[in-house]
Amino acid sequence: SVFFNGLELFKMGASWGGYESLMVPAWPPPVRSCAGSEDGALLRVHAGLETVADLIGDLEAAFARLRSARAA
Repeated sequence: SVFFNGLELFKMGASWGGYESLMVPAWPPPVRSCAGSEDGALLRVHAGLETVADLIGDLEAAFARLRSARAA
């Protein structure tokens, strides 16, 4: 997806206790709801040893790509 393909620091996968930042999509069945929220994918994130600002920047860029793709 456009969200995952452009990530620079986060790699795809589940954490086994390593030092790298990883992310994996998960789509559990809806068991709870929140009024006014949009349905979407659940992301499991493991933050590694990269700087917080760099990780946040990588996520912000990914969400911006996703918003841009949805607007098109």
